[in-house]
Amino acid sequence: MSAPLDARITCSDPARPLDLLLINAPLRDYSIRPRVNDFTLPVLGMAYIATYAANHGFNAGVLDAESYGLPLDVTIAVVNAASPRWAGFNLLAPTYEISATIAAALDPTIKVMLGGHEAKAMPAEILTDPRMRNTAALVLGEGETRVVELLHDHRNRADLPGVMWIDPVLKAPVSGGKPGSQHHLAPKIDELPFVDRRYLVQDPRVAEDGRVEANMVGARGCPYDCSFCGAAVSANPDISIRVRTPANILREMELLRDQYNVTAFRFVDDLFLGARRVVQTMATAFTDARTGDWAVWDATGRINVLDRCPDDLLDQLVRNGLREVALGIESGNPRVLEHIDKRIEPDMIRRVVQRLTARGINVKGYFILGFPGETADELADTVRLVHELWDMTDPTPGRFRASVFEFRPYPGTPEWDRLMATGRYTPEQLLAYGAVDLTSDGVDEAMRGRDEFNFSVGIQFGDVPVEQVRHHLADLSRAQHARLVSV
Repeated sequence: MSAPLDARITCSDPARPLDLLLINAPLRDYSIRPRVNDFTLPVLGMAYIATYAANHGFNAGVLDAESYGLPLDVTIAVVNAASPRWAGFNLLAPTYEISATIAAALDPTIKVMLGGHEAKAMPAEILTDPRMRNTAALVLGEGETRVVELLHDHRNRADLPGVMWIDPVLKAPVSGGKPGSQHHLAPKIDELPFVDRRYLVQDPRVAEDGRVEANMVGARGCPYDCSFCGAAVSANPDISIRVRTPANILREMELLRDQYNVTAFRFVDDLFLGARRVVQTMATAFTDARTGDWAVWDATGRINVLDRCPDDLLDQLVRNGLREVALGIESGNPRVLEHIDKRIEPDMIRRVVQRLTARGINVKGYFILGFPGETADELADTVRLVHELWDMTDPTPGRFRASVFEFRPYPGTPEWDRLMATGRYTPEQLLAYGAVDLTSDGVDEAMRGRDEFNFSVGIQFGDVPVEQVRHHLADLSRAQHARLVSV
């Protein structure tokens, strides 16, 4: 009789052999320094794949090692003890080294599948990494249907588009695909099953305001080309933009309400408030369904799109339950905004933040310090804009909060390509991510909630030294924390 599965492997059937274990690698080895923050974003992409696999009869589980703050050796031991037929990794630049270390330590009878942004950006390099020697499939792009095909061991991976492996004869990466198989690259989004929340460790969860909150995806793909972003359209030419129908979204919201008492939702995709057509369509559907009578919701948004929304549409969104909009502001300097292709300018930022907060809609602004080529004066423009937005919105019913990050390069993005074109860097330098402890070993309460986001390659890309960039980042984060606790 086999040993019972570790309880941290979510939603698998312990009475059956495990077909697939998806592993969300920890951001760092937590045996060296324990995780200090107590919440991390749910792994919705893995949950989508596991749900789809389960709906096709396979026994799938998710091990969210980051959410549990597992040390590296514990993560490896849990996977090996579970002995899945396949182990799957979502490869991201900051966690690649950890993921590769885990993969190298797995029992060689466990077949490895890889996906994620890093796998898409550098497939040949990853497949030829000796630590990834057990990789039987690297899946480029959205994985649900191709993962299920791979779980059918009698199916031929060579039939699947965007699936790569090392040819045993050629000793080189090869890719599959046959005529009529392109539908795998863009699954019909309304036909995917709703995420089985049992795969997620902290979703739904009781939020700080007492509401039960869940994260959702309303669309896939992004039409914009922000130079630093892994979702940039130029980095994802294979992704077709698809938006779920309002009826499909509302059914999932109502199901979550009925099953888990969820009344707060966070739409984490790039397009929910990022395309005028989507904004208007969802506003009409939410109005007709009287969603605002029982739910509140947050969403990401585009400043240039919201700037063109008329007042009556913003008022309608308030009645629909819109609680907060997350905006990628990134910089307060016009030249930097143009360089990173944000298609916005500082006055537009001020105007949108004022219009939203005046209606009681909270705004979370994301900022990046230390862009390539950024001067000290340009960085100071961003710091000043953060303070200006705080002061400007203090009298309004909506709250503005800032979330500030140090620039880091991601392979496959336009910014990565520009950095590589200078000839000053190697991929190894730009991928040398390391954790940066801004929490003073967990003592600084203002930094605890953002601990998982503090990582860097430690390179000065602009005119401002790295330590000075981090000094500004820490000052702004502490000031933001002080504003929150004083409310």
